[in-house]
Amino acid sequence: MRRQFPRQSMSDVDERLRVLAEQVYVSALKDQQGTMGLYTMHEDCPIEAHEDLQRALQRDLEQQADPFAKRKRDLILRRSHTLSLHLPDWLGLGPRPVQPLTPELPPSLNVPEFQRVTISGDYCAGITVDDYEQAAQSLLTALLIREKYSRLAYHRFPRTTARFLQESRDRPWSTDQEVLPEMTPCPGEGQDPYSTEGIPDDLGYLLKMRDGIIEVYDRPEDLEQSRPHLLPYPDLETFAIDLSQVLAMIADGPTKTYCHRRLNFLESKFHLHEMLNEMAELKELKCVAHRDFYNVRKVDTHIHAAACMNQKHLLKFIKASSQTEADREVLEQDGKKLTLKQVFEKLHTDPYDLTVDSLDVHAGRQTFHRFDKFNSKYNPVGASELREIYLKTDNCINGEYFARLIKEVAAELEESKYQYSEPRLSIYGRSPKEWHSLSLWFIQNKVYSPNMRWMIQIPPDIFGLRLVPLRHSDPQSTKELHVFQYVTREQLPGAELPPGWSRGNDIRKTNVAQIRMTYRYETLCNELSFLVGAVKSEAGPSQ
Repeated sequence: MRRQFPRQSMSDVDERLRVLAEQVYVSALKDQQGTMGLYTMHEDCPIEAHEDLQRALQRDLEQQADPFAKRKRDLILRRSHTLSLHLPDWLGLGPRPVQPLTPELPPSLNVPEFQRVTISGDYCAGITVDDYEQAAQSLLTALLIREKYSRLAYHRFPRTTARFLQESRDRPWSTDQEVLPEMTPCPGEGQDPYSTEGIPDDLGYLLKMRDGIIEVYDRPEDLEQSRPHLLPYPDLETFAIDLSQVLAMIADGPTKTYCHRRLNFLESKFHLHEMLNEMAELKELKCVAHRDFYNVRKVDTHIHAAACMNQKHLLKFIKASSQTEADREVLEQDGKKLTLKQVFEKLHTDPYDLTVDSLDVHAGRQTFHRFDKFNSKYNPVGASELREIYLKTDNCINGEYFARLIKEVAAELEESKYQYSEPRLSIYGRSPKEWHSLSLWFIQNKVYSPNMRWMIQIPPDIFGLRLVPLRHSDPQSTKELHVFQYVTREQLPGAELPPGWSRGNDIRKTNVAQIRMTYRYETLCNELSFLVGAVKSEAGPSQ
């Protein structure tokens, strides 16, 4: 299916949305705190809280008028009808807005029964119908924007959400409209993950950046005449419009109020669901044969490669290398190369006296999402020299110690069979050649492991440092870089799995409780039906 980028113009934007977006921009630039409306009143403002309560009561009285009552009744009817259309067949009757949830599940699906919680009556109490419809319209607009950009980027978008979005626009939905990501399976047994055979040839495409967008040209003549290859190039004006709509939704008071109240309600409802069905879920987990916490697959995410090993492992490796390779030149300072023994003498440290406490390389909560603290704190014995030797890829020994450490960690993961990791490597932005040097380190040291999936951290200047070396090189001239992109890319399993791959949603294999999965699906259908019903009610009463 050919992708096209739908363009918009500033003349099509609602003036109210533009003003709200500008307010958010100004607030961000001035770094003002508290410019957005608070969800709840402070206790030191009793008069304002009392006036807010009076206004809420007045709105409730105004809703008793015929037009408001009619719209609310129509909203309830539409919401109930929308929900019944989108619940799958295997859920039977499905949840209802004003009656207990008692779906009739076919016994062949083996879905465990659990106690459901239903709130009957006026489900949008506390906000007016106008505010509810406005919040629903804003949230649906944000979901449509998300779906548009996910489709253009070949990212997976949830089927249930896509089906509800099409229903809100009175359009049919089918699986043919679904966009699946390009899936690259992992190298199988006997395959060389570092092989440079079969690399694509240079197709002779030309690239040019215009208005921040890289355009592709087939021939030099097309480049001179500004005739790019037919691709869904993003449009800056359209992107600014979409961003303004999202910012306006963030600054919109009714939307914030509705989302805050709704999230609090869902959190309380989930805690009640957990209290009612905790024992049933534990029973379901224990009934799965040959599965417990130790033999289910676990993945460590957001782990920097320099912190993928534990402190004991790093300490053991430092002591072993200092004993067997003490005379090896490992560091260059001021034009002079130092051996490992000389480095420890310069630090006035004996490797034999090192302990886990003196090493002090624990990546705790204080370094999570704080790369500035990580870079300043994660130094063995507080010495940047040891970090340069053992935890860097571009040093005097070409990152050999670092590669050996990672390979030892990978060997432990492969031996455990059920443990995986997602280590991260960094592009610091010091030189455009970093991509090529990092790919050489990865391939020459053979760091690939089937139990690891690699992520690359990039600096903010992605255009100058990440895209430049990639767009000016063809696969044949930089084979290592091409293979490096292949083995480090994120793996997204698609709907159609290659032979030998196991599906990850089988309760008998992954030990995921169906009680919680079913509850989440029903909750998602409820929330989407709320939004669709509100938009339908705003469009006009049902006939």
